[in-house]
Amino acid sequence: MATKASFTPEEWQRLLDSPLLASMAVTAADPSGLIGLVQEGFAASRALAEAKSAAGGNALIKAVAADFETKEGREAARDGLKARFAGSPAAELKPKAISALREVASLLDARAPEDARAFKSWLEDLARRVAEAAKEGGFLGFGGVQVSEAEQATLAEISAALERTA
Repeated sequence: MATKASFTPEEWQRLLDSPLLASMAVTAADPSGLIGLVQEGFAASRALAEAKSAAGGNALIKAVAADFETKEGREAARDGLKARFAGSPAAELKPKAISALREVASLLDARAPEDARAFKSWLEDLARRVAEAAKEGGFLGFGGVQVSEAEQATLAEISAALERTA
């Protein structure tokens, strides 16, 4: 089982960024307005909190989730995303996030093969929870769909980037 010590600081940064990248890709696929954005953010936060306390959960996932509980971990994740997306137009957010998730998948396969499947599955679950957090379309909460076609397509792209099937 891999731990934080199994990775260089740069590699750990990629792992730390990955839950935010998965969330960002879904949110960028079909922006839900302010309330939807907040709901999607809470869904990602809940997924992180639950991962840390999951009985029998993967140690690598728990280590990433635990880093988000510290001020330093949150700042590192924020700074990592700022550096990755600085100057990027909104249209490039999703493709860049998907590309970065592809890099994370390769890193996991190379450095933590025994943890790769569980970690990738967790990222997919987090992205799905974000997609399901807010209705898309409709007006004043009426109508709309739970997961839009754009979000469904993005979930499939995330699965492909993580070398998993949708």
